[in-house]
Amino acid sequence: MSVLMVNEWVDFNELKETLNVTDGNLASHITALEKEKYIQVRKAFIGKKPNTSFKATPEGRQAFQDHLNALEALIKGTL
Repeated sequence: MSVLMVNEWVDFNELKETLNVTDGNLASHITALEKEKYIQVRKAFIGKKPNTSFKATPEGRQAFQDHLNALEALIKGTL
């Protein structure tokens, strides 16, 4: 989610390389995020090659920010 928070759209291969994860590992995380409606998935073709890109939804952005706030509170001992 942190990658999606600072980029409008990120394609599968870029996300996989940035996170240094396998296709299967990334796919399972993407499925979970999509199920919660935290990301939007866009499938298109670039030339004749399929391309899948992801974008954080407003719900996903809020959930991630809530997560960061909870971590900060935990660190500060105010949770």
